[in-house]
Amino acid sequence: MALAPARKKRRLSPPQPGSPETSPSTLVETSDAPSGNDFFANAARWNLEQDYETRPRKVKKKDRENTRLPIKTAEGRVEQLVVPDIKEEENDSWLGSDEDKDNGTLESGEVKIEETKVSARQQILDAKEELARIASLINEDPEEHVGGFRTLAQIASSSNPVVKKLGLATQLAIYKDVIPGYRIRPLGDSDMTEKVSKEVRRLRAFEQGLVSSYQKYVNELAKHARSSRGGVSEALSSLASVAISRACTLLLAVPHFNFRGELIKILVTKLSGKRIDSDYTKCRETFEMLFRDDEDGTASLDAVTTLTRMMKARNFRIDESVLNTFLHLRLLSEFSSKGSQNHIDRSQPDPGLKGKKPKFKKEFRTKKQRKLEKERKAISKEFNEADAIVSHEERDRTQAETLKLVFVTYFRILKARIPTLTGAILEGLAKYAHLINQDFFGDLLEALKDLTTHAASPHDDGDPSLEDPSTSETPPATTRSATRDSLLCIITAFALLEGQDAHKAASTLHLDLSFFTTHLYRSLHALALDPDLELSARSLRLPDPHAVTPSPLPAPKINIQTTPALLMRALSSILLPPVSTHAVPPVRVAAFSHQLLISALHLPEKSAMGVLGLMGRVAKTHGRKIVGLWDTEERKGDGEFEARRAEVEGSNPFAGTVWEGELLRLHFAPGVRRGYEDVERGVWEARGAGGG
Repeated sequence: MALAPARKKRRLSPPQPGSPETSPSTLVETSDAPSGNDFFANAARWNLEQDYETRPRKVKKKDRENTRLPIKTAEGRVEQLVVPDIKEEENDSWLGSDEDKDNGTLESGEVKIEETKVSARQQILDAKEELARIASLINEDPEEHVGGFRTLAQIASSSNPVVKKLGLATQLAIYKDVIPGYRIRPLGDSDMTEKVSKEVRRLRAFEQGLVSSYQKYVNELAKHARSSRGGVSEALSSLASVAISRACTLLLAVPHFNFRGELIKILVTKLSGKRIDSDYTKCRETFEMLFRDDEDGTASLDAVTTLTRMMKARNFRIDESVLNTFLHLRLLSEFSSKGSQNHIDRSQPDPGLKGKKPKFKKEFRTKKQRKLEKERKAISKEFNEADAIVSHEERDRTQAETLKLVFVTYFRILKARIPTLTGAILEGLAKYAHLINQDFFGDLLEALKDLTTHAASPHDDGDPSLEDPSTSETPPATTRSATRDSLLCIITAFALLEGQDAHKAASTLHLDLSFFTTHLYRSLHALALDPDLELSARSLRLPDPHAVTPSPLPAPKINIQTTPALLMRALSSILLPPVSTHAVPPVRVAAFSHQLLISALHLPEKSAMGVLGLMGRVAKTHGRKIVGLWDTEERKGDGEFEARRAEVEGSNPFAGTVWEGELLRLHFAPGVRRGYEDVERGVWEARGAGGG
């Protein structure tokens, strides 16, 4: 007969193994069969506290804080809105299913993703605060917070374009403030092993960290600047513009510091492109300011070297405004020697010394005094280097190398006869005329003669690709102006002559500029009959409807003077040279006076007034030489005046009379009439002075 189980509230004895009610227990020992004696024998060894400790508990949740604002009811009472608590289901581990666990995991993951996602506006605000905090720390003590450079670079590498721009701008401001006034050299093996003080070690660590971070920043600017090439998005184009602007600012702010060459390459790469925009103009203006403000000439030499290398690599297919930057070099006003594309003429020593150094009376000094003087000179040299004082010898050596590079570039372009760069080259040679030595002067004159001949010929035998607009990278509007090229060649030739001081070196220079004089004399009639003589790029005029290929006039970027102004400059160089003015032959003055008065009848009003103004000055200077053109009693010579003669001296100008003056008296323009009256007044005053 089976015994009935005893009534009990909680099981105190462990269940039998294999029974359905078996559950993990923390009891130390178990028994196979229940027994009263075993119960009391083993009760003392049961671990009841551990079993209670592992049981799941219900934690009383804290009351939620009510964040709602009080409301005003319809009766006018202010009440606090009570938010009802949402009771969550109790999820016991042994009651929940696997599906509920998976759902809960997915939901919690989605919540985490939503919490980590930050809006772009918030990213910008956070970046501004962080950049400002780090920048203030670096400015406060750069040596202590040298790691801040690395943090700024990490923020600037964000995927947000606005944050990138802010990071680049912040780094620029920081580097401008903390970069020292000297160039940091890399540490060698001996520097790393020698014993130095704590302050020196700290300074070296700061300098090396600064150079490393600055190099990464410059490389980042170069990478962003290259991204503007080709069809890119607006964000990348804007970022490239910011990078180029930062590079320009750095080059002007710290031209003495490390990695100057990398900054110059960024700007030169932009100038080598076809597109001329605001960034292109900023790079060009940066080089102009660098050339003007560079005292020692080292940065200018690096920039000119990189520019000339780029021009040669592109076969000089560049915009002429890039060449115009050479006109801002300080050596134009500071360099005193003359040079060419091969060498520089140094100042000659006193011929009385015959190569020997002048002797000075030596002062007696003891060995100790000589040692102290030597140490004093070494200390003075170190102070000069620390103060960045540049010696005149070093500056002259640097400027001499720069001048040779400029002359090599000018001569190569002049020999290649590139039409789009002719104006820039001729204007540059005229500016550098006082720095050109005698050996280089002859080669330049031959090149100018060749260029003038090809400019006057209807068909140029030069490189066809240089003239074909389809193969050229320049816009079709920048076509060649043969008249302007010829006038610029004449002006440049006489400017070179003035710079050579030919009146002092007549024995060494055998100069003949009659070719340019004859060419201008033969071109006067063609210029007077040109209907577009006074037109420029700024003139308001409709294109010719009957023209085969109507195109606007090109805008000169180097010499913006009009053609009549260039003509006046060329005539002044021939008839009124600044050196040896009275040495001009009377036949030349008379022949040009005849031609100019004939041309004044056909020229427009303003050009005619300019020609007569020039003739008035010629009459005051050479009045006695040309008085025979107005008075038959003073005529010398037989035959007739041959106005169409190719040679000036063979035109027989004194055989004719300036009858054109009677027509100029009746000119419709009052200014022209007054101009001719001044010419006659000058001639008669010269005659009266000569007769008296």
